[in-house]
Amino acid sequence: MQNWKRRGRGDSLRITSRLDAHESELIASLVSSMTELLDERASTAPDDELAAMTGIAVGHSSAPQDATLGRLLPDFHRPDQDRHLAADAVTGDLNGALRSVHEPHIIEAKSRALRTVLDTLPQGGGDVTLSRAQAEEWMAAINDVRLALGAMLGVTETTPDHLPPDDPQAAHLDVYHWLTVVQELLVVAVMGAR
Repeated sequence: MQNWKRRGRGDSLRITSRLDAHESELIASLVSSMTELLDERASTAPDDELAAMTGIAVGHSSAPQDATLGRLLPDFHRPDQDRHLAADAVTGDLNGALRSVHEPHIIEAKSRALRTVLDTLPQGGGDVTLSRAQAEEWMAAINDVRLALGAMLGVTETTPDHLPPDDPQAAHLDVYHWLTVVQELLVVAVMGAR
């Protein structure tokens, strides 16, 4: 992948790069898998009579059991995040209520970003030209793909930069690091840093 570049200014600003065929295919595959994961979560939300009457979407009230989805859709608050609040003030029902109300909107925002990537991704490789808004959607989508991949790999602060070539997760970790670079370079281009 070539570095992201800024072209133009103001409303005519475009963020551009060029992807090889295999890079484009890899991003499409990862983004499509993420889309399926989020679509499945949204489609399994419980039916709610009030939601049906009002048209207000309601999501799950419990956190995903899957580690990948759990990383993408974490609880709004965990007792270990704030030692000054009583643990019962933020557990169970409150997190469930917040999740039920907000999860559909969070999934929709994540899905919209993923669709933007698929809509602007050159099939078979080629030039990518993004408006600032599209570039911001790309940043969000790439971040979510990285989070999901990191959760699947169990990436922590102690995870090495490279695994032995015969490790079954070595290629996946390389993809994780490559996505990190793609995202970082895109952030730098959008921010206009030199």
